[in-house]
Amino acid sequence: MSSVPESHPAPKGAEAFGDHLANVLNHGALCLMLSVGHRTGLFDGMRGRPASTPHEIAVATDLAERYVREWLGAMATAGIVTVEPEGPRFALPPAHAACLTRAAAADNLAVFAQYIAVLGTVEDRIVAAFRTGAGVPYERYTRFHEVMAEDSGQSVLSSLESDVLPLVPGLTDHLERGIRVLDVGCGRGRIINRLATLYPRSRFTGLDLSAQAIEHARAEAAAGELTNVEFIEADAAAMDRHVEPQGYELITTFDAIHDQADPLAVLQGIHRALMPEGIYLMQDIRGSGQIPGDLDHPLGPFLYTVSCMHCMPVSLAQGGPGLGAMWGEPRARDYLERAGFRDIRVHQLAHDPQNNWYVATR
Repeated sequence: MSSVPESHPAPKGAEAFGDHLANVLNHGALCLMLSVGHRTGLFDGMRGRPASTPHEIAVATDLAERYVREWLGAMATAGIVTVEPEGPRFALPPAHAACLTRAAAADNLAVFAQYIAVLGTVEDRIVAAFRTGAGVPYERYTRFHEVMAEDSGQSVLSSLESDVLPLVPGLTDHLERGIRVLDVGCGRGRIINRLATLYPRSRFTGLDLSAQAIEHARAEAAAGELTNVEFIEADAAAMDRHVEPQGYELITTFDAIHDQADPLAVLQGIHRALMPEGIYLMQDIRGSGQIPGDLDHPLGPFLYTVSCMHCMPVSLAQGGPGLGAMWGEPRARDYLERAGFRDIRVHQLAHDPQNNWYVATR
């Protein structure tokens, strides 16, 4: 009997790996269905509802029964919802609703499942980019700013007052008395509008390259009758033309630096825009900067996928270095130091395995 070549896994190993891949396929498909359940309101409609037929659920959510029934098939076979043969009737257990509904607030993981669908829309362009080395511009990503705004609501807004602002000792006192704050890469402006609401004596400015995102941010500010916030549509690397040098006591970026066309130039611009002794608060993805160092990262496959299909190609499309989301803490520190920052401190929040929080002084 011939031995199995070392380059081929033993039959048992191959079988186990095949089972693993089958689970990967199921879970990948489920991400799409979780996204659909979130966007259509199906999870919210089933929360607290007794076991119901597909017809009853469709009526309650004002959706087409045939689609609801097929979606329930995916949810039931995955164990997301329970099913009673009589009817059949389906229910969303309270423990599952606590992770999948808008009532769960920061614990709603269905929000993040939307990234899989969004990234799928550019797969053809990414495949082409593998051959050419080119990037994929922001405007090719449908709904990205919308999903990113929800993501920020989960990772930042939900803990803004309880965990994020306290990272800078005395910051809330300064905000209450009145300081000038700049948020670079503000997206749809949810964070900066929230701060403007909380601290009416302070002045806030949001800056972002996306005209669509800035329009949405301005509309939200107008709806909230906020008079202490403004939004600027501009490239962060050229912020010197739009903001006052040494004009801000606090500058923030939330998951915005690594996919810039020129991250170092942006950080240097932030340094110039800060007042002496001003504070820069940077949220960015937690990583080691080396693939072997990220093997145990709880969100490693997800973050590298987002990086490969969005963060890196968006930077490359602008002529940038394509750092990617997993550029890592050592490189982030290096960039901050080269930009002129000192006393760089890195914090991690217990509820947030995805991000590092850097606090640096001008």
